[in-house]
Amino acid sequence: MKKAKNNFLFLLYTILLGAVVGAIIWAFLKVMNLGIEFLWDYVPSKISFPLYTLIICTVGGLLIGLWKKKFGDYPEELNTVMGQVKKTGRYPYNNVFSVLGSALFPLLLGASIGPEAGLTGVIAGLCTWVGDKLKRYKKEVDELTAIGMSATLGTIFRSPMFGFIEPIESDRETTLPKTSKIVLYITAILSSFGVFILLNKLTGSSTSMESMDFGGMELTDYLYAIPITAAGILAGYLYFAFKRLTSGLHKRFSRFMILRATVGGLLLGVSGTFLPLTMFSGEHQIGEVTETAAKIGAVMLLVIAVVKLLLTNVCIDSGLKGGHFFPVIFCGVCIGCSMSLLFGINMVFCAAAATAALVGHTLKKPLATVLLLMIVFPVRLIPIMLFAAAAAKFIPTPKAFITTEE
Repeated sequence: MKKAKNNFLFLLYTILLGAVVGAIIWAFLKVMNLGIEFLWDYVPSKISFPLYTLIICTVGGLLIGLWKKKFGDYPEELNTVMGQVKKTGRYPYNNVFSVLGSALFPLLLGASIGPEAGLTGVIAGLCTWVGDKLKRYKKEVDELTAIGMSATLGTIFRSPMFGFIEPIESDRETTLPKTSKIVLYITAILSSFGVFILLNKLTGSSTSMESMDFGGMELTDYLYAIPITAAGILAGYLYFAFKRLTSGLHKRFSRFMILRATVGGLLLGVSGTFLPLTMFSGEHQIGEVTETAAKIGAVMLLVIAVVKLLLTNVCIDSGLKGGHFFPVIFCGVCIGCSMSLLFGINMVFCAAAATAALVGHTLKKPLATVLLLMIVFPVRLIPIMLFAAAAAKFIPTPKAFITTEE
């Protein structure tokens, strides 16, 4: 009876934890969007001066460098956070508020990153703190941080099953936790996602990325999935090559945190001045790309994708840290739209295949890749995305492109 009572109480705690996670994510993204709107829409409409993007990004990079000099080089990358949670079941929470600032400021600046790395670190720390307060549930408490991390991923990417599968799909095999743990994970994820959706509905905010429609195409056109997948994998090679380059520079200049962040802001400003679509996470620019792809042109779409792949790594390793998922998805869509213009076939099909190959190559988890991309692409294209993601996993990345941390 006592065990049943404890299990019931712990389930309630898990529901509450999920609700808090969803509320934190909603509040963070709300503040982020308001800040971006103020800095990049309101101010330029009131005060117009040359080189606004360059100046804001450079000065912003300097300020971020000063902040990190005082509070530390946070947030840590998503893989680092997840690796520590898997290894120890814990994540530090003594610096949660400084990490929150470090996660928010580069996003306001328009850095080519996503919010997932910073938010996952913050919530993992908070969950560890909660776990330390619930000592009476010693066995189950060890899972709280991992549960909170899954709820975070499922909510940020508006894909509950992605949040469940991504942390447990390994490079070699997929293993499921015990039934009781599955219940806790799913409960927390749905609670978090539900609160996030509810708050968005109450405030009239957008709840998801714009989904694409696929009207079908000729059967023979499906053969183009092979060269398009190859193009996505080649883009994955580029991503890792750029990552190796920027990681090397990061190591060489690791002591010069202010200089690194300032240079990162400068490079972001230069890129944003000439190629505005390379700024920000890319989540809200996907619709713009698909609608104006013909006007942008096939070659320019490829240029934007390549520059953004480089810029994402520049931002992360210069100190303008965040996640890489949203920028990589955006790059995959750009490559797919370019392939569509070159081959003269359905744009959504090309975007789905190219994006699945690129994300699949960087993530190396086909099932998680497909679940993630279902927020953008229709269910009818799941077989094509699974093919591209699986091919990307089993075609290895050249060792010359792999950094020592991977």
